[in-house]
Amino acid sequence: MTPVQHRSHVDDLLSFIRASPSPYHAVASAAQRLEKAGFRELRGTDDWTGTTGGSFVLRGGALIAWYAPEGTPAHTPFRIIGTHTDSPNLRIKPTPDTGSAGWRQIAVEIYGGVPLNTWLDRDLGISGRLALRGPGGTTDSRLVQIDEPLLRVPQLAIHLDRSVNDGLALDPQRHIAPVWSLGAVQEGALLRRVAAAAEADPDEVLGWDLMLHDIQPPGYLGAEQEFVVSSRLDNLISVHAGVTALAGAATAAEEPAYIPVLAAFDHEEVGSGSETGAQSPLLERVLSRSVTARGGSPEDWSRALAGAFCLSADMAHAVHPNYAERHDPDHHPLPNSGPTVKVNVNQRYATDSTGIAVFAAACERAGAPWQPFVSNNAMPCGTSIGPLTAARLGVPTVDVGVPGLSMHSARELCGAQDPGHLAAILGAFVTSG
Repeated sequence: MTPVQHRSHVDDLLSFIRASPSPYHAVASAAQRLEKAGFRELRGTDDWTGTTGGSFVLRGGALIAWYAPEGTPAHTPFRIIGTHTDSPNLRIKPTPDTGSAGWRQIAVEIYGGVPLNTWLDRDLGISGRLALRGPGGTTDSRLVQIDEPLLRVPQLAIHLDRSVNDGLALDPQRHIAPVWSLGAVQEGALLRRVAAAAEADPDEVLGWDLMLHDIQPPGYLGAEQEFVVSSRLDNLISVHAGVTALAGAATAAEEPAYIPVLAAFDHEEVGSGSETGAQSPLLERVLSRSVTARGGSPEDWSRALAGAFCLSADMAHAVHPNYAERHDPDHHPLPNSGPTVKVNVNQRYATDSTGIAVFAAACERAGAPWQPFVSNNAMPCGTSIGPLTAARLGVPTVDVGVPGLSMHSARELCGAQDPGHLAAILGAFVTSG
């Protein structure tokens, strides 16, 4: 990719991130882009018989999309890109209105592995979805996004805590309730504010999945703008790259040797144990139905899986200049040197030599660099949806990811060239013969 192409890709990525403050928004943003590329939504209650072309299924904060041109044999193997839509953050409790010492506050719960200090003294908005009462006892879901500085988790002044720089010692039950106004607690105040933003009647709101997000927009950093800084780089970089690759595969002229698939799961940051997580049968059921819809038999389904391969794309750790001793001494990934292939022999990542070969071949076709990543033996290793997908479907899987700093922070950093490299590699992966 040329510098202009890298810049164009990142500009588009930043637009995607701005529109995707929650997993539900990320799925909606991805679906909108796929629809522009000619894909269409299939609902679980629809009859899929004879369905070909680009299709996608939405389930809460998860999306499964694939492209099968007319005439594609039912036993054609899958090339799966696995990603996730969620990020660690602060989520609003069912009874949110609280307060202390004359301040009105909001009760939140910590979601995933959050470095709590990164959420202090940041201007926070609210996003997510509302469950609304519909006609005839039905329910409806509506997205809400408030990109206004409504809330803030204020840090205690150093004059009142001289030990603050000795380490962060926050009691989440006491110190992580953001302030948003003065005065006595007003029951229902948050609901009224959020419902108004969603143009909904508060009395029709039956439930919600709401979270806080940093309203500072994403952007570039560095003397040459060689870095990207943003919330939710983990893992919207990979979701955006997967959408880009899938849309590109739909325009490829040659007959595909594989059916390209994008699986964007929710709840990866808390173990993937939900109906929309990688531990669920969601991907398996959708792909099986897609085979049946094209006239396939159980034997065709088995053949399609036997030839399948999954590339799990999630963020990775770049070597930290101030804490190099925390990294493996012989593996120091750097930004703008290409995505990493992540190896852990204890199966925290699903990569083996076959997966490395498939990934390296895709990098060669894309003309993109890559780097190996291994965690320090003295420290526990993170994981991803790779091992879960490999175990669930029984398909070989390789774990890869763009290296960055400040993972899980309210604001993360990566190289400005690596998102484009990842998209090009994923495109080569799903369209290769």
